[in-house]
Amino acid sequence: MKKLLLDIYYVWINELKVVFKDGAVILLFFIVPLAYPVLYSFIYNNETAHEVKVVVVDDSNSALSREFKRKVDATADVKIIGYATDMEEAREAMRRKEAYGIMYIPRDFSKNINTQQQTQISVFSDMSSLLFYKAMLLSATEVSLDMGADIRVAETGGGSQEEDAATRQTVENQWVTMYNPQNGFASFLVPAILILIIQQTLILGIATIVGTHNDKKRFTIASHTAQGKSVHPVKLTIGKAFCYASLYMLISVWVLRVIPYIFKFPQIGDPLTIAAFLMPFLLAATFFAMTLSYFCSQREFGMMLFVFTSVLFIFISGISWPWTAIPEPIKAIAYIAPSTPGIHGFIKINTMGATLTDVWFEYIALWIQAGIYCITAVFMYKWWIQNYDPEYKGMVRN
Repeated sequence: MKKLLLDIYYVWINELKVVFKDGAVILLFFIVPLAYPVLYSFIYNNETAHEVKVVVVDDSNSALSREFKRKVDATADVKIIGYATDMEEAREAMRRKEAYGIMYIPRDFSKNINTQQQTQISVFSDMSSLLFYKAMLLSATEVSLDMGADIRVAETGGGSQEEDAATRQTVENQWVTMYNPQNGFASFLVPAILILIIQQTLILGIATIVGTHNDKKRFTIASHTAQGKSVHPVKLTIGKAFCYASLYMLISVWVLRVIPYIFKFPQIGDPLTIAAFLMPFLLAATFFAMTLSYFCSQREFGMMLFVFTSVLFIFISGISWPWTAIPEPIKAIAYIAPSTPGIHGFIKINTMGATLTDVWFEYIALWIQAGIYCITAVFMYKWWIQNYDPEYKGMVRN
């Protein structure tokens, strides 16, 4: 046991030297995790958008359409700056950045309402910021619901004030935003992105290390193994993983505690619970990254192979799209990546105040992933040594 721990320790120390000698790895392991959370938080720091400039194309030009425009303009989030005769004129206003959205009222808007048919309003948004789309969509939806209630009251033929109020709002309700008091975009999205940043920078950094070794036709081993001693893939894998995970324990403090504090994101979770949850996540993400990294035969391959997966992982994680609406096969694919249970568990703990028992499913899933990806990383390392390093091929011990 003492020799095993000593061998792992030597690999750990040697891998630390490799990390700090490579400028690209330092960039991916330290600079990017330090800078990207700040960048994303600044982008969505306003949380909400108000007085979004909108151009209206009103083909109906009726009393009901004018009422709809008036009520939309009266909301806090949308400001109608003008009217266009057709969609092309409205698009030109958007191209000139005079407006960030278009609302189109069809010709049969009033006719459909008066004949008790469903009608619709089309909303087009400049997607340079999702906040523009959110502001326009919510404003249009709230006004349509409000006008719909008024129409229901008018259709009943009138009655007492109490009866009209009951018809207008059959069930009394109050809008209460749970766990996101600002009802902001950043407060629900950025915490998920923070978890993904940890996973993706691990993948890119480790892939860069492996690609560099492949470029130079060598790989990193502890100094004591280079003196004729056996090279054990298990020792090498665990030693390297502990090196990366220990570095990211420190980085995680900045990414997951300091950044939410600076930008005042919801943060009500117990720090000790978060730390306990992060342990299997960091191990699973590290072994996952090591497994994938052995597919990088060149230093630059990591950027080409894995950068695009960031968008994929965030969409299938169930944050930007409701988890209940995601098909079961996609959910199964999503749970291949440690970021999926990591995002779910971290948000429940940090944003909703859940305990470790409340996220037991995600917690166990991460430990299972850590075990599986540890085994795959060992087998990939053994295969890599046998195929890419002739000098040590005969020294691999099972």
